[in-house]
Amino acid sequence: MSQSQPAVTVDDVSIPLLGFGTWQLEPADARRMVAEALRIGYRHIDTARIYNNEEGVGQGIRDSGVDRADIFLTTKIWVEDFADGDLQRAAAGSVERLGLTPDLLLLHWPRPTPSFVETLGALNDARARGLTRSIGLSNFPSAQFREAQSVSDAWLLTNQVEYHPYLSLRPLLATAADLGSSITAWSPLAQGRIADDPVIADIGRAHGKTPGQVTLRWLIQQDVIAIPRTSKESRAAENFDIFDFVLSDEEMLRIHALARPDGRIGDWIDPAFKWDQD
Repeated sequence: MSQSQPAVTVDDVSIPLLGFGTWQLEPADARRMVAEALRIGYRHIDTARIYNNEEGVGQGIRDSGVDRADIFLTTKIWVEDFADGDLQRAAAGSVERLGLTPDLLLLHWPRPTPSFVETLGALNDARARGLTRSIGLSNFPSAQFREAQSVSDAWLLTNQVEYHPYLSLRPLLATAADLGSSITAWSPLAQGRIADDPVIADIGRAHGKTPGQVTLRWLIQQDVIAIPRTSKESRAAENFDIFDFVLSDEEMLRIHALARPDGRIGDWIDPAFKWDQD
């Protein structure tokens, strides 16, 4: 894995802190943008079976010409495939569509049935079969994060959740640290809402940076992995240009202070579970 950009290490696995997300990208756009993102310098690509673009992502990786060993690739198992047997078949399907073995395979959302014991057992079995190099979670509150790790033989490298300046994640960040894991932020730019934020814009002016660049910098300075998505080459390049400045402690706190109770944008969690309360 290339060390030319900041990374977080979990269980001896190095994960680049800035990745490229592909949610809502049509297959052709995913192929184009993944190849372009890798040309720009990204070395972490995120997709999922439910995005219906794994083929495009795999093609984009091959189009890029970047050595596979220098790319960290994540995909996810959808909730309908959590049963033992179904999960392993779904993981094999992702490998076939990608044309590559992912570095990280995540459970996309927590689900009360089948049991965590069954689902985590199947996820570990997929890893043992060589269908992924590592495993993790997505959208798991702290209680379920702890339960999942307690029944998993392998380390859960990350928990991918919504995180941006308008949503406090202090309890879940503390849980990840306690478990020796990490947090990956989806919708890190609050789906564009940060673009007009006066506080973030003011901080950006001090550094000659855009609100998006400031927000991504705020995330990676917390050792949070960020996976912004865009269909525009220029925006992908802008998002990557965050390694030449540092936010002060005061600036970090000003951005943290933007969190609000109604800050969550995407809430599709099963009603059996509850988000952490800050």
